[in-house]
Amino acid sequence: MTENQHQNLPLRRGRRPGAGNSRQTILDAARARFAEDGYATTIRKIAADAGVNPALVMQFFRSKEDLFAAVMSISPGALSRIDQAFDGPEHGLGERVTRAHLTLWESDPQDSEALLAMLRAAVSTPQAAEQLREFIQARLLKQLGLRLHTDHDATVRAGLAASMLMGVIVGRRIVQVPALAAEDLESVIRMVAPGIQMVLTSRPGA
Repeated sequence: MTENQHQNLPLRRGRRPGAGNSRQTILDAARARFAEDGYATTIRKIAADAGVNPALVMQFFRSKEDLFAAVMSISPGALSRIDQAFDGPEHGLGERVTRAHLTLWESDPQDSEALLAMLRAAVSTPQAAEQLREFIQARLLKQLGLRLHTDHDATVRAGLAASMLMGVIVGRRIVQVPALAAEDLESVIRMVAPGIQMVLTSRPGA
């Protein structure tokens, strides 16, 4: 999906799906809802627009995050790599999360081009900025919520980590700060990972 396509998502709703096109009908309804309401829209609203039961939406797409990713043509495998980064020992969490996020933006063009289109739109469009922020933060928050004791703590940490990682992407891919853009990705991961590790795992008062 190109940047212009993302910024001019069609506002079509209400088409009743046939047996063979339910998935595409749901995607069309979701594309329209995300364009009109932003990321705050709900599965229930999208299902109503598509003329299907919300359970059918969840059958095709496991969550709102996965549905949004499908609308943006981001592969399910790319999202699973972010979730899998939380598997394993805590001492390597920062490196795994940093690697999963940064390589997502610099690997398969199918994924990276869609994400970069979102990022460019976010620079000038508040709604696109909200969609991108919520999409990135939601993946972190879902996993952090399983590790931490308070919703507030998880939300703050997810927001900080998302902001740090997005800042690196903006510097490398959008603003293209010369030294940062020219640096090897592995080197960037090594420098950024300790900060992400501290945000995700530090104990209050430690």
